[in-house]
Amino acid sequence: MTIVREVMTTSCSTLTLLDNVYEAAVMMKENNIGFVPVVDQGLVVGVVTDRDIVVRGVAEKRPNSARIRDVMTEEIIAVAPDASIETAAALMSDKQIRRLLVTDNGRLEGIVALGDLAVRTPLVNEAGHALSEISESSYTH
Repeated sequence: MTIVREVMTTSCSTLTLLDNVYEAAVMMKENNIGFVPVVDQGLVVGVVTDRDIVVRGVAEKRPNSARIRDVMTEEIIAVAPDASIETAAALMSDKQIRRLLVTDNGRLEGIVALGDLAVRTPLVNEAGHALSEISESSYTH
């Protein structure tokens, strides 16, 4: 059985509650990413996505200096590093997300993306199913 620790990315960019929307956007541009965990005193307190910046930042006419707390998603959806990749794929499908935090007692261990699961031969069908579920759902709302 393959576990999340074997496929997750461990070198993750992070933001803190002291950062602002502009700093988040620059980090995303420089690292070619659209998802950044927000950490406070070592614990994950949320995530900021490129969509969060657009919907809660730009569309609500917040300035670039707006605090991360004002635009971040506070709901934390995470999986343990020792969880099976089948569990991760099922959670991603159920929650309609493409990236999943990997935490241990609230501390960030890494991120697992749908693509990480898709490259694992035994999971190609599950990752494809998760992606199709996510894609279908986004067009039906």
